[in-house]
Amino acid sequence: MDFIAFDIETTGTVAGVDKIIEIGAVKFIDGQVDSVFATLIDPKRDIPIEATQVNKITQEMVQGMPLIEDILEPFSLFCGDLPLVAHNAPFDFGFLLVEYQKYQTPAPNGQVLDTLAISKKVVTGLPKYNLGTLVSHFNITTSDFHRAQEDSNYCGQLFIKLLDKIKRPNQPYEQLMQQLVTLTGKGDFRFPIIEKQPKQLDLFGNWG
Repeated sequence: MDFIAFDIETTGTVAGVDKIIEIGAVKFIDGQVDSVFATLIDPKRDIPIEATQVNKITQEMVQGMPLIEDILEPFSLFCGDLPLVAHNAPFDFGFLLVEYQKYQTPAPNGQVLDTLAISKKVVTGLPKYNLGTLVSHFNITTSDFHRAQEDSNYCGQLFIKLLDKIKRPNQPYEQLMQQLVTLTGKGDFRFPIIEKQPKQLDLFGNWG
């Protein structure tokens, strides 16, 4: 199964108030890493020390980095129509949704799946279901956590382990996807369709 595993780092926990400071995504084709999308983002605001203590991203690191409005379309193009997989997906989805709606940029088209929700229904008996506990349970090799590219990679490897426990031999793709959607518990969980708007001349003859 081909998919995109993605993750974001932020200045805080409230979508629409706090800002994205890093996006990472890893494309998995036939269970192997195919390509990577990763960038720091200048939030145009101070990064609280509490956020830096979690993700190790400092103000100096984001200075001169792209703005979120410049990253949204390239991220969508990277993801295309593939399913999107994240750990605690509603968090990452919520932050990105705010930005896609604000800038009216076409978003990724794929179904969003949540490895946190799936893990809770497939893996029993764990004290916690955070990403660190789960990758340890499945003996996935790790280095640092709480950086977007690394966490995307771990999430993708976790998803493959979950697929191994879920998928039946010769199970049709559509049936597997419906099973994953049911385990995620969010129904048709995906970004809204936002059409790219053509530029129009203003009253003074300028394109806007």
